[in-house]
Amino acid sequence: MGFLSRTYLTIYNWTVFIGWAQVLYLAVKTLIESGHEHVYDAVEKPLQLAQSAAFLEILHGLIGLVRSPITATLPQIGSRLYVTWGILYSFPEVRTHILVSSLVISWGITEVIRYSFFGTKEAFGSAPSFLLWLRYSAFLLLYPTGISSEVGLIYIAMPYMKVSEKYCIRMPNKWNSSFDYFSAAIATLGLYIPGSPFLYSYMLSQRKKALSKTKRE
Repeated sequence: MGFLSRTYLTIYNWTVFIGWAQVLYLAVKTLIESGHEHVYDAVEKPLQLAQSAAFLEILHGLIGLVRSPITATLPQIGSRLYVTWGILYSFPEVRTHILVSSLVISWGITEVIRYSFFGTKEAFGSAPSFLLWLRYSAFLLLYPTGISSEVGLIYIAMPYMKVSEKYCIRMPNKWNSSFDYFSAAIATLGLYIPGSPFLYSYMLSQRKKALSKTKRE
């Protein structure tokens, strides 16, 4: 990888790290001081910015800037963008639920670890062993809590989707087509059934490779 690519990835990772560190700090602070009902309001803007920035990682994979396979990157980032914008932003009724706190804290810890790991690795060529261990171990707990929170919030938002018909397209119209956001949410939940075990198994295999490599060294 060239100097410019490494510099760009270093700046990208540390910039997004700062965003997620802010999200995590605000979430925990608000949860302790004001309760879970106020967590979303406290983290809304930095959460949207930090999570939306991850779209670039899909492009990174497509152009070969990073080695992460797009088959693993796309569903993970896609689901998070959907929850961030398609659920939390679109349906204010779910924002005060306690699952928002578990979601944001699970995402926040995961991403603070991940971006600091890759930022350090890009800047110095390697990362400390404790950071490597956290990168490939924290998901064992945080992935299930994050996924459960995502699924729960989608499910909780579904009655509001049905009543409001937000984002729905009804016939007749000039495109001669229709779209039902409620049905799309059901389909999305269905994708979690095969998708979650696939991603978890992928991360387990990555963990085995990374930690076994450390032992050999």
